[in-house]
Parts: sequence; C-alpha cells; structure tokens
Amino acid sequence: MGVARSEGYGAPPALLPALLDAARARTDLRADALALAGPRGLWLAGLNPDWKFALRAGHTGAGGGTQDAQEARRIWEEGLFAERVALLTRSRLADPAAALELLASTWRSERAEDRLMFLDSLRTGLSARDEPFLEEALSDRSRNVRATAAELLSALPASALAGRMAARARSCVSMGAGGIAVEAPYECDAAMERDGVAPTPPNGRGERAWWLGQLVDATPLSTWPARLGGRSPEQIVALPVLDDWQPDLHAAWCRAAVRQRDADWARALLGPPPAAAAPIAAVGDPAKLLSILPAEERAVWVADFIGAHGLSEAFQMLGVCAVPWAPPLGRAVVDALEIARYAGSYPWSFSGVMGLAERCLDPAAAEQVAVLTAAAEEPPDGSPGATVYWSEAFQRLTGTLRLRAVMLAELRPHLQSGPRSGPDVAASGPLSAPLAERNQGPDPEPSPGPDLGAGRSGGGTP
Repeated sequence: MGVARSEGYGAPPALLPALLDAARARTDLRADALALAGPRGLWLAGLNPDWKFALRAGHTGAGGGTQDAQEARRIWEEGLFAERVALLTRSRLADPAAALELLASTWRSERAEDRLMFLDSLRTGLSARDEPFLEEALSDRSRNVRATAAELLSALPASALAGRMAARARSCVSMGAGGIAVEAPYECDAAMERDGVAPTPPNGRGERAWWLGQLVDATPLSTWPARLGGRSPEQIVALPVLDDWQPDLHAAWCRAAVRQRDADWARALLGPPPAAAAPIAAVGDPAKLLSILPAEERAVWVADFIGAHGLSEAFQMLGVCAVPWAPPLGRAVVDALEIARYAGSYPWSFSGVMGLAERCLDPAAAEQVAVLTAAAEEPPDGSPGATVYWSEAFQRLTGTLRLRAVMLAELRPHLQSGPRSGPDVAASGPLSAPLAERNQGPDPEPSPGPDLGAGRSGGGTP
C-alpha cells in the first residue's frame, strides 16, 4: 500500500469498502489505506458508523483541502462530532493558530469527553503558542483533560509547567558522595496535582516512587547535565544511583526520552546490545526507545541484539524497524530462523515472527530463504514433525517474498530496464499506470488517482 500511495495510485470504487475495513482493523495500514481511498473513501466513511474513524483521523486523501474560514466556522458550530474533530485535525496541519482559535471559541461549552478528544488534536503542530490555552486547561474540571494538558505542556521544554516540574525534580535528585542521591517527595500537594501528577499510585507501587517518576518524566532532559556535574547522558546513565532508586529514576528518564523524542538520551539508556552471555537488562521499553533512533542505527542495534539473543526477545523491537528491513537486519533474522530450525522444535511463537518477516523482509532475500525450504533431517531428540513445519513455513515465506517482488515491479514499471514477460507477470494481474501517464486524454470524470484494478490499456482484468 505504501508503494502504491507513493507512486500516485488510487483505489477503484469497488474496493473502497474492503480498504476501509482494512484501515479499521489495522492501524498500521490506516494512513496508506485512507490515502488510497481518497475523497470517495472519506465520503463513504460518513455513511457507515464503523468507518467514522476515517473522519476522526482527518484524512482528506489526494484531493482534500481545508475549508475557507466561513465554512470552517459553520462546520465547527453545526457539524457532527466526527466532522468537527476532522476539521480541527486538518486545520492544525494547515494553520495551527487558526485551529486553536476555533477550539478556544467554544471550549467552555463543550462536554468533557469532547474536550478531551479536541485537546488531543493539539498534538499536531504543538508549539509554544499553545501554552496559554493548555495552561488554562490545567484547571479543567475533568481529570483526564487536566492530565492531557499537562502531558502536552511537558512536551514543550520551555513551558512554565516544564520549569515547575524541573524545579521539583531538581529538589529530589542531586549528586551525592557515591553517586546520584534521590530524595523522593513525601506528599503530592495541590499544585502538583494541578500540574498533572496523579496522587494515587497503581497497585504495587509506593507513593513516593510514583510521585518521583511523574516529576522526572515531565522534566526537560536538558535539566540533568547541569544538575549532575555537566556530564553527558551516557555518563549520567552510567552513574550509580544510591539507595536502590535506580529502577525508578531510569524508568522515568526512559519515558521522558520517548515523550521528548530525545535520541541522545534514548541511545544512552539503551546502551549497546547486551552480549550473548549477559542478562537482558530491563530498561523502560526498548522498542519505544529504539523508535526514536535513526532508522539505520535502529536496524543495526536490533540486528546485533538478534545475533546475541535470537528472535524470542526481539519481536516488539522488529515491529519498530523501518520496512523493508535493512540488509543487516534482514540477514540477522534469516540467520536466526535458520539456527532455530535446527533446534529440533517449532515454537508457535515463531509463527508471529514468520508473519512479520513475510511483510517486512526485503523481497530480494527470497533466494536466501529458498535454500531453507527443504525439510532437514530430524534430530533424535527433536519434536515430531518440527522439520516439516519449518519447511512449510519457509516455503510460505519464500512464496510471499517472490509475490511481493512481482507486485513491486508492477507498481514501479519505470524501474524496469525493459519489457517484462513470463508467467509471473501474467499471473500478477495488470495494473494501471500512475496518474501522470494515465491522463493523456480527456477524462469524463475527475479521479482521485489511477485505479489499482484497472488495466494499463483500459478494460483490464480487475
């Protein structure tokens, strides 16, 4: 879908219901599916409550655009809730200040649940200009609205809330004689609650640790080098933390790194992949920290991790790597699958890895995988039938990669060196050319893009 979108294709009307169903079921496909659905898909989504997510997502497809101020005001004051959310989201993309003005004009009369959804739309285009509005929302009567406003403000390092949180956190964390000293808060006062600190911890968490974590994860990470002796993030993370506060402090720094999208801190907290014999340290959510790093660095880190620890612990990490997987990562995954194949069993957890590999491996890896399709000799202590399971799994993976290669060739005809022929091409089904090639004659009806089901020369097989 991503390639079809980037090449300028659009879905034929008959496929729009299936495309919207796919977008509803899988959020990872949603952006591409809704873009391919285009204006027709957005119109169709308004007729079925199950597809209202498309309106809330604010996707306008290939031909969308924001309304003029008068029309925007009419929709904002008279439209359905989903239409208003879509309008606000689109407006934030085009003119964040105008969208904020629109929201502020009716804010006090909105229902609490609607205020929460509208406030969440401010994540798009969030800037210092939103601070006065968000600061006022900290006094909202809805606890969820207050919490969301505090979260958004904490993502603005120069905001007054970030400064207040930093002052509180600095009073709790300092350099001691043998490392970082922590003195967690003894109470959660009204000012802390207003700034988004939840007073009641979840089951199993101590109050002081709970409050400390919230203060630190809302504090700008730029606070800590100056507070802790001018050290870099790597040096700070390497310091011992006194009195067993390290898990709480490091977990809060991990959340702050994710919220503030700080690659330097994410890199420091992750560290290098642990060696094969070393235990895997529990540091925040490695997948979320990895998502902040550049794609190439992310792929190399996960490849090294898989080389040391195999695939069992890497599933979530693979999910945040750019698709198709970079060559080092693809090789690491295939090598790990080959090693697992000779272990004498087929863990059902590997079915998920195989499914991910079908979608994410570079199709160029098909021939590397094909050599693994032959059933290996079962080891004496192996599970009965395991080698057959592996052989069938590798056959499916090889077939999927080859099919993806054919599909990509159809979607990118301009990358082919010459005319293509043969059974694979015929079996793949004809596709239309991109829009620029298709619009060579008069078109009786505007189209959001070339139909994926139409033939190249017109009248093709669906």
